[in-house]
Order: sequence, then structure tokens, then C-alpha cells
Amino acid sequence: MENKEKNAPAFTITGDWAVQSKQLRKKFSQLTDADLKFETGKEEDLLKRIETRLHKKREEVISILKKEQTTKS
Repeated sequence: MENKEKNAPAFTITGDWAVQSKQLRKKFSQLTDADLKFETGKEEDLLKRIETRLHKKREEVISILKKEQTTKS
């Protein structure tokens, strides 16, 4: 499956997503369990849900997620 957004870097989840998603819920109370549901291979769906809920651009969401991954790794 090809990335729908041209020139958009691929994003993968690393580390313990259960821990990361709990931290994200603490920081962003508007995020729901459904927003943070992660399925392997469906990272783009996860990004889109978070983008929509937080009203942020893809790059901002990736930055938030990467920061969370590095602090919890």
C-alpha cells in the first residue's frame, strides 16, 4: 500500500504503545481510547485520528509522538 500523501515520511510506532498512549491521554485529555487504538501496519490511520482530534498537522503529530517515544524508551 502506497503512502497517500506524497513526500510524507513513513512513521512507525516504537516502544510500548500502551504506556505512550496513556501519557498522551494525560497530556491531551480530548484524545479517546478509540483515537489511540493502534494496529500494526495502520500507523497512518492512527496519525489521521490524532490529527483530527487535536486539530494539528501531520508533522506536528509525528513530532509529538516521537518526543513521547524518546522519553519513554
